[in-house]
Amino acid sequence: MKAASPHRIRRQSIPEALTESLRERIVSGEFKEGDWLIQDMIAQEYETSRMPVREALRQLEAAGLVSMRLHKGAVVTSLPTEQIAELFELRALLECEVLRCAIPKFSQEHVSISRGILKELERAYERRDVSSWGRLNWQFHCSLYVPSERVQTLSILQGLNLQTDRYIRLHLLLTQAISQAEKEHRELLRLCVAREIDRASTYLREHILGAGRALLVALQKNRRGESRSR
Repeated sequence: MKAASPHRIRRQSIPEALTESLRERIVSGEFKEGDWLIQDMIAQEYETSRMPVREALRQLEAAGLVSMRLHKGAVVTSLPTEQIAELFELRALLECEVLRCAIPKFSQEHVSISRGILKELERAYERRDVSSWGRLNWQFHCSLYVPSERVQTLSILQGLNLQTDRYIRLHLLLTQAISQAEKEHRELLRLCVAREIDRASTYLREHILGAGRALLVALQKNRRGESRSR
């Protein structure tokens, strides 16, 4: 009988590592809207060839963070405010529906997981660990939706959150809305634990859309300021 081959843990590939690094630099604001990402320069900076850089840029384009330009590289996308508003509206539409499906199946284990993530998110707020805000915000929201077992919907929502990650961080930085976010997250979790489906869904909708409205006001002011300084 042929011996079974040993299981191997797949190591992160160079394109994947590059994608994560460049994505973080985009969402953190190091690379701003309209900045060029030149393949040769990135390859030199990361001491790699152009091929993994090209693959990383393609993945970032699929996530909506950059737009590829033939023979030039990629440019960090600058979404019109209307499209940013649409992303938040899509989030509200899908997340409220999936939350309604999740709450009846919410177990004590789900509650414990959500509380743990929320504590971690609040610690990140306190430490001003901006690089963790978007990731932990999505993890908290996702923990509320997992009991729904809506796998395809959660996959779509993860993509939407990847696109809004940088704007969530920007919203908190520009509007100083951390205390408000903490308050709303705690109340949302309380409503889920109490199985108040209608109130939780309504509260979540206003949480998402309210953040979107505040962001757009702050973003428009910020963009006007940047255009004057150029």
